Amino acid sequence: MSLRSPLGRVRGLGSAKQGVSHFLWQRLTALALVPLAVWFVLSVVSLAGADYAHFRHWLSWPGNATLMLLLIFALFRHAQLGLQVVVEDYVHDGGLRLISLIAVKFLALFFGVFAAVSVLRVIFVGG
Repeated sequence: MSLRSPLGRVRGLGSAKQGVSHFLWQRLTALALVPLAVWFVLSVVSLAGADYAHFRHWLSWPGNATLMLLLIFALFRHAQLGLQVVVEDYVHDGGLRLISLIAVKFLALFFGVFAAVSVLRVIFVGG
Protein backbone atom coordinates (compact mmCIF):
# COMPACT_ATOMS: atom_id res chain seq x y z
CA MET A 1 0.00 0.00 0.00
CA SER A 2 1.34 3.40 -0.97
CA LEU A 3 0.28 6.86 0.09
CA ARG A 4 1.21 8.31 -3.30
CA SER A 5 -1.43 9.14 -5.84
CA PRO A 6 -1.55 7.15 -9.07
CA LEU A 7 -0.34 10.21 -10.99
CA GLY A 8 2.55 10.62 -8.56
CA ARG A 9 3.55 6.98 -9.03
CA VAL A 10 3.50 7.33 -12.81
CA ARG A 11 5.57 10.51 -12.80
CA GLY A 12 7.94 9.17 -10.17
CA LEU A 13 7.57 12.33 -8.14
CA GLY A 14 8.20 12.20 -4.48
CA SER A 15 10.41 13.48 -1.75
CA ALA A 16 13.90 14.52 -2.78
CA LYS A 17 15.04 13.67 0.78
CA GLN A 18 16.66 17.11 1.15
CA GLY A 19 13.98 18.93 3.11
CA VAL A 20 14.84 17.70 6.59
CA SER A 21 18.52 18.58 6.28
CA HIS A 22 17.70 22.03 4.90
CA PHE A 23 15.12 22.61 7.64
CA LEU A 24 17.54 21.57 10.40
CA TRP A 25 20.44 23.67 9.06
CA GLN A 26 18.18 26.71 8.78
CA ARG A 27 16.94 26.32 12.36
CA LEU A 28 20.39 25.57 13.78
CA THR A 29 21.97 28.60 12.13
CA ALA A 30 19.08 30.78 13.33
CA LEU A 31 19.54 29.44 16.85
CA ALA A 32 23.30 30.06 16.70
CA LEU A 33 22.79 33.59 15.38
CA VAL A 34 20.79 34.70 18.42
CA PRO A 35 23.61 34.64 21.01
CA LEU A 36 26.22 35.52 18.39
CA ALA A 37 24.25 38.61 17.33
CA VAL A 38 23.82 39.69 20.95
CA TRP A 39 27.57 39.25 21.53
CA PHE A 40 28.35 41.20 18.34
CA VAL A 41 26.05 44.12 19.20
CA LEU A 42 27.40 44.35 22.75
CA SER A 43 30.96 44.19 21.40
CA VAL A 44 30.35 46.94 18.86
CA VAL A 45 28.80 49.14 21.55
CA SER A 46 31.75 48.53 23.89
CA LEU A 47 34.20 49.36 21.09
CA ALA A 48 32.49 52.64 20.18
CA GLY A 49 35.12 55.35 19.91
CA ALA A 50 38.03 52.91 20.05
CA ASP A 51 40.93 53.30 17.67
CA TYR A 52 42.17 50.64 15.25
CA ALA A 53 44.93 49.43 17.58
CA HIS A 54 42.41 48.80 20.36
CA PHE A 55 40.06 47.02 17.96
CA ARG A 56 42.93 44.86 16.64
CA HIS A 57 43.95 43.97 20.21
CA TRP A 58 40.34 43.09 21.02
CA LEU A 59 39.92 40.95 17.90
CA SER A 60 43.25 39.17 18.42
CA TRP A 61 41.93 37.62 21.63
CA PRO A 62 41.12 33.98 20.62
CA GLY A 63 37.62 34.07 22.09
CA ASN A 64 36.58 37.14 20.14
CA ALA A 65 38.20 35.88 16.92
CA THR A 66 36.44 32.52 17.28
CA LEU A 67 33.07 34.10 17.93
CA MET A 68 33.54 36.47 14.98
CA LEU A 69 34.36 33.58 12.63
CA LEU A 70 31.38 31.58 13.96
CA LEU A 71 29.16 34.61 13.38
CA ILE A 72 30.41 34.89 9.80
CA PHE A 73 29.87 31.19 9.09
CA ALA A 74 26.38 31.08 10.63
CA LEU A 75 25.31 34.36 9.00
CA PHE A 76 26.31 33.47 5.45
CA ARG A 77 25.06 29.87 5.72
CA HIS A 78 21.71 31.08 7.05
CA ALA A 79 21.45 33.72 4.32
CA GLN A 80 22.29 31.14 1.64
CA LEU A 81 19.61 28.76 2.93
CA GLY A 82 17.01 31.53 3.08
CA LEU A 83 17.78 32.80 -0.42
CA GLN A 84 17.67 29.24 -1.72
CA VAL A 85 14.09 28.91 -0.47
CA VAL A 86 13.15 32.23 -2.08
CA VAL A 87 14.63 31.16 -5.43
CA GLU A 88 12.98 27.73 -5.29
CA ASP A 89 9.60 29.28 -4.48
CA TYR A 90 9.55 32.23 -6.85
CA VAL A 91 11.77 31.45 -9.86
CA HIS A 92 9.71 29.22 -12.16
CA ASP A 93 11.98 28.89 -15.18
CA GLY A 94 14.13 25.77 -14.69
CA GLY A 95 17.31 27.14 -16.25
CA LEU A 96 17.12 30.46 -14.47
CA ARG A 97 16.37 28.66 -11.20
CA LEU A 98 19.48 26.50 -11.55
CA ILE A 99 21.68 29.50 -12.40
CA SER A 100 20.21 31.47 -9.50
CA LEU A 101 20.77 28.63 -7.02
CA ILE A 102 24.37 28.22 -8.14
CA ALA A 103 24.93 31.99 -7.95
CA VAL A 104 23.47 32.16 -4.43
CA LYS A 105 25.74 29.35 -3.23
CA PHE A 106 28.88 30.79 -4.81
CA LEU A 107 28.17 34.34 -3.63
CA ALA A 108 27.53 33.19 -0.06
CA LEU A 109 30.74 31.16 -0.14
CA PHE A 110 32.73 34.05 -1.67
CA PHE A 111 31.53 36.67 0.79
CA GLY A 112 31.87 34.30 3.75
CA VAL A 113 35.47 33.45 2.86
CA PHE A 114 36.18 37.12 2.12
CA ALA A 115 34.90 38.13 5.56
CA ALA A 116 36.83 35.33 7.30
CA VAL A 117 40.06 36.25 5.50
CA SER A 118 39.49 39.89 6.45
CA VAL A 119 39.20 38.93 10.12
CA LEU A 120 42.32 36.79 9.92
CA ARG A 121 44.20 39.57 8.17
CA VAL A 122 43.35 42.05 10.91
CA ILE A 123 44.52 39.55 13.51
CA PHE A 124 47.77 38.40 11.90
CA VAL A 125 48.86 41.15 9.51
CA GLY A 126 47.32 44.17 11.12
CA GLY A 127 46.00 45.95 8.17
